[in-house]
Amino acid sequence: MIDEVLLRSLVPGVLTVLVRRGADFAAAEDAVQDALVEALRLWPADPPRDAKGWLVTVAWRKFLDATRADAARRRREDLVEEEPAPGPAPAVDDTLQLYFLCAHPLLTPASAVALTLRAVGGLTTRQIAAAYLVPEATMAQRISRAKRTVAGVRFDRPGDVATVLRVLYLVFNEGYSGDVDLAAEAIRLTRQLAAAVDHPEVAGLLALMLLHHARRPARTAPDGSLVPLAEQDRSRWDTRLIAEGVAILQAALARDRLGEYQAQAAIAALHADAPTAAETDWVQIVEWYDELTRLTDNPVVRLNRAVAVGEADGPRAGLAALAELDASLPRHTAVAAYLHERDGDLATAARLYAEAARKASNLAERDHLTRQAARLNAHRSR
Repeated sequence: MIDEVLLRSLVPGVLTVLVRRGADFAAAEDAVQDALVEALRLWPADPPRDAKGWLVTVAWRKFLDATRADAARRRREDLVEEEPAPGPAPAVDDTLQLYFLCAHPLLTPASAVALTLRAVGGLTTRQIAAAYLVPEATMAQRISRAKRTVAGVRFDRPGDVATVLRVLYLVFNEGYSGDVDLAAEAIRLTRQLAAAVDHPEVAGLLALMLLHHARRPARTAPDGSLVPLAEQDRSRWDTRLIAEGVAILQAALARDRLGEYQAQAAIAALHADAPTAAETDWVQIVEWYDELTRLTDNPVVRLNRAVAVGEADGPRAGLAALAELDASLPRHTAVAAYLHERDGDLATAARLYAEAARKASNLAERDHLTRQAARLNAHRSR
């Protein structure tokens, strides 16, 4: 039986070997996908000793076949006349450059995510389409456009780590759908990136992912409904992932180059460190939100800070912080409902929960907010 995670982990290295040999990115990526299909067909009966070397050899042959069959590409014949002899794949890892290419600033975020999952993650177009709940043909077009966009980009310039991290964070936040666990895939890819580049924000993002992923088993009830952080069964949190995330974060913070992912991870670590919701160190969480606001000035960060202020200094302080923000922000109404409930104004809270449910972007969140409104209305009618 083939270890598909191992197989996908080889994809970036194989792809970069082909590009280094002269293949353009789009043709190289197609050839690697063809080689993966061959591996899935042949390896169960006859596994190779050098998996990466096998994939490089087969992918290069696929590239040569496609190139020679395309009359419009005859001008490349001088690049591909001689096929390198099969043998061990080079130890050089150009994965980092591939990350930079797939997160190129010319690409839209959606295209960058799709191309990263395909080229770096080794997922099929069908798997990516299923994960994003779009038709396979739609995803194929998106990936094709992305490959055309980066076709002429060379692997000879330093890329932007911040852009790569944003793409990986987008992947992580998609969570799980279809037959691909995107949160787990994002963690795998971020581990890979952390091995390729020594950067505290890469470590910060990995720590953040691990700390959030550790709470995943407790986030939903058996019926699929959302369980708020304060109500989660903390015995179901993955303590191994929490310990790993905290250790990675501490090492990153010790380098004194604070960034937004490290600050977010510090907040997640404080939640993970609290034995119960009541014992959460909200004062320190507010301080970290202040740091995060200084780093990003992001309105969503300010919204989350208002919740933390409400816990640390009381609901009216939280409502005062919330009043400074744009009411059209996503989750603004839900936060207002929660803070009004904490302040004892159940009528206003019930009305706002119902309004927030109508604005919710997904079914699980809508159901949760609707139940909150119903709970308060039932309490008021007694």
